[in-house]
Amino acid sequence: MRDVGAFDVNWKRRREVNMRLIWIAIAAVTAMLAGPASSQQWPARNVKLIVPYPAGGNVDSAARIVADKLQEKLGQPFVIENKAGAGGMIAGEAFAKSAPDGYTLFVGANGPVLFATEINKRDAYNWKKDFLPISTISMTPLVLEVHPSVQATTLKEFLDLAKREPGKLTMASPGPGTTNHLLSELMQSSLELQWVTAHYRGNAPAINDLLGGQVQFAFDQLTVSLQHIKAGLFRALAVTSPHRLKSLPDVPTFAELGYKDFDGQTFTGLFAPAGTPAPIVDKLHETLVAILKDPAVIDKFEKLGGEATPMTPDEFKAYLEREDAKWIPVVRKANIRAD
Repeated sequence: MRDVGAFDVNWKRRREVNMRLIWIAIAAVTAMLAGPASSQQWPARNVKLIVPYPAGGNVDSAARIVADKLQEKLGQPFVIENKAGAGGMIAGEAFAKSAPDGYTLFVGANGPVLFATEINKRDAYNWKKDFLPISTISMTPLVLEVHPSVQATTLKEFLDLAKREPGKLTMASPGPGTTNHLLSELMQSSLELQWVTAHYRGNAPAINDLLGGQVQFAFDQLTVSLQHIKAGLFRALAVTSPHRLKSLPDVPTFAELGYKDFDGQTFTGLFAPAGTPAPIVDKLHETLVAILKDPAVIDKFEKLGGEATPMTPDEFKAYLEREDAKWIPVVRKANIRAD
């Protein structure tokens, strides 16, 4: 005879398992439907933009230009949070730990994104796995500028002077591992030159000493130096942009003078944490590109000595990979370390 009691128990167990599977399926479908819906409603509250430098520099200025426009177009406040320190690594580490929900973004630059962990020898984050590139915001070229006391009016005369008197010239650097510093190291290594590097804590003290003649030259962001060049306090010899600049039309590029490897620029770019939903990424990218094509925004960046430069996420990622491959070997060969 069939054991009716056993049959009832087994049937009940099967029913419980089946009901559990049904509820799991319902939950999964609900999550799938809710995810895109919440992404499409983004942003529903304040969005934080982490900036890895103090207020007032070119990265902070770029962040504030786009934050105002993002707020205007997306209807929610985009709030700047300046987290300086360790060459931008403090900000980068905090950002890498953020939830990938679109409410914490990062306005990064060369140092914090590419070099900070290498220079500080800390595996705090890795842009390739922790950062999701949205778009570049701007490109700011460097300018090789000398104090008027330096007996060189062209790049060739400057290089001849450096070769003739190794170790006599002193370069003002805003800090170890900055693009300014790396370009200096690359030039010394490639052209077999030698000069002294004086590291400062930021652009302002470096430029103050160049103005005073305590140091002889600098590779500096045009954002900082344009006013001094136009006032005749510095002499500009060459710029690192791929083309001549509207603001300095008489100053040649390194490339046109035959030095194509010295094309370093400071980028600012917008990042989301890895894993951020595609609808949020798409909306951010579409909105940012529209902002960077606005003539008023283009003009603001030109006045800062930079150029509004949107890219697709794939283009931005490819650019970062090229920069990584170019500059990390320079960092290692020169044995650059944080102070």
